[in-house]
Amino acid sequence: MLSLNPDDLTAPSPPSSFPAPRIILCTTHISCIFCPPGDSNIIPTLRRQEKPQSVWLLDNACRWVEADLLLAHCISCHADYYPDCVTYRDGGNKRRQRLDMAPQYLRISRHGIWADRRIASLQENALNRFHGGWSNFADWINDSTGARRNLTHRQSQRLFMEHFSRRLLLFHEKDTDFSCGAHPNTHSLSEAVRAAIGVNGGVLGAAMSHGCVDCTHLKRYHSDLIADGVVLGDELNVAGVPPEANTNELPDIPADPAADQLPPLQQQQAAGEGMPRGYTRLAVMDGKTIGCVTHSYLNLKCALDICEGPLVNYKDGRFCDGHSNLRDICGIIPCGRPVRQPGALTCDDLLHIDWQRKYDNRFSWMSFPGVQRVIRRQQADGENSGETGPALRIELGALGETPGNQVVHSFRAKTTYWLQTVHSPQVLAILDRIWAEYPESKPSFIAYDDACSLLRHIVTQDSDSTWLLTTKFIVDAWHYIGHRATDILCRLWCNPAPTNGSQPDLILVAQDDNGSTHQTRAFNTETAEQLNSWLSGFEPQLRQMSDVNYDFFVHVLMMIYAECVQKQVEKKDLGLSEEFWAEATGV
Repeated sequence: MLSLNPDDLTAPSPPSSFPAPRIILCTTHISCIFCPPGDSNIIPTLRRQEKPQSVWLLDNACRWVEADLLLAHCISCHADYYPDCVTYRDGGNKRRQRLDMAPQYLRISRHGIWADRRIASLQENALNRFHGGWSNFADWINDSTGARRNLTHRQSQRLFMEHFSRRLLLFHEKDTDFSCGAHPNTHSLSEAVRAAIGVNGGVLGAAMSHGCVDCTHLKRYHSDLIADGVVLGDELNVAGVPPEANTNELPDIPADPAADQLPPLQQQQAAGEGMPRGYTRLAVMDGKTIGCVTHSYLNLKCALDICEGPLVNYKDGRFCDGHSNLRDICGIIPCGRPVRQPGALTCDDLLHIDWQRKYDNRFSWMSFPGVQRVIRRQQADGENSGETGPALRIELGALGETPGNQVVHSFRAKTTYWLQTVHSPQVLAILDRIWAEYPESKPSFIAYDDACSLLRHIVTQDSDSTWLLTTKFIVDAWHYIGHRATDILCRLWCNPAPTNGSQPDLILVAQDDNGSTHQTRAFNTETAEQLNSWLSGFEPQLRQMSDVNYDFFVHVLMMIYAECVQKQVEKKDLGLSEEFWAEATGV
């Protein structure tokens, strides 16, 4: 009757008569991290450098509020302490910067714009759950809040880089040694972080120590299969595949010299009672091409024919970093004169201006059906015989005495047609790089769709390779069915689950409803395909990135995926128990 909740009769709080206090942004340090203790073992304390500076803050409720920024200063070494970093002078008297790895606030613009770290957590969740990039996240924040002040795409990208720079450095255990130039821009920061954790690749240290019941099993022996009542089959058959796929009617194949160099398989004797049993670990490997259509894609590169460098700006850029100075030079090669005005593509030569105008308008008069008709006509006339696919040869007017199709220009970035042609030497180099610092963590088995070719390369090129002593290479079940008919080495050495008991580590024994025992595959060799499927959701974002942003973004995705896998392991209680390690190692 009085609009009171009978379960909660506490007096309501009256509205506050005072405005909410302004948020203060400052460092959490109270003493200098660089200066050694002085007299009486006292570390120099920090001093406020100047009066508070008024800044804008996107708080944890996605509201724009004004806040006060306080900077701290060490009077001994002249280091400056910001809420999210520390700047100092190095031995060469240059200003350097160390990141605070757990700040509450992050600076996202040089013009006094900050964001609460929890906004970055929202951005990370949007990336993981909805595959939303920094541009989409900024639009979502602006649409949701309806505030007059907007989060720009650049600020959202800076928030992404600041947040994930710290996450990646901590994840790769590079946080204590990392430093970069003071107050770097977004590109410089991502470039410095990439240099610390891996350029054109990297290794997740956590993956080397990962273990769960899906990838790590207790060591099994031939005697275990016999004790379980397994009916052994043929060495060429694969456990867990339909019966019609397990046919013994295979064509005769000539002997393979590489197979003769491999030592014969020997059954290990079971460990004695009370002795450590040991364990087996399997890793799955596969390739992934981002932006591919049937394993091929077009990649943008520098506008110069002689250069294969990546673009600095993939949105509307034309040159790589090494040739960026050519932006102010006439795009007609080899003119060499400066452009007539900033942003122009040609000099003030009227012939060059007119030819560029015709080039820009080369499609304006044609509809899409018209383009298709011209392509069909040119193909019928044999004009595109050297092309890999349908192509349109544009007929432009001559420039002076040079025919239109022979004019060399840099009006747009060039494209390169790539194929996924990774060969065994490259794959071996990747494996060597991954396990270079973790030789003791090499897996017992590596599943790869072309493991037979990789094994043949190792045997023929380096028969003393440690890979032959530590790891067996197997082909995943789906590819093996086709390989065994044409490859004798694959038939004998790369079976993912042979039913003859020669590889008991790859076999588990299951019992059906009728009480009959059957052999099943011990490992899921298709896990790499699951990762590839997940990565495909980020393909639109990765396709148009610069090389630095691409590497940084892939590092972020690998970290997020590894953490998601670990959470699933913990949620489903799939971790390796103390009893497992006691039986495996005796400790």
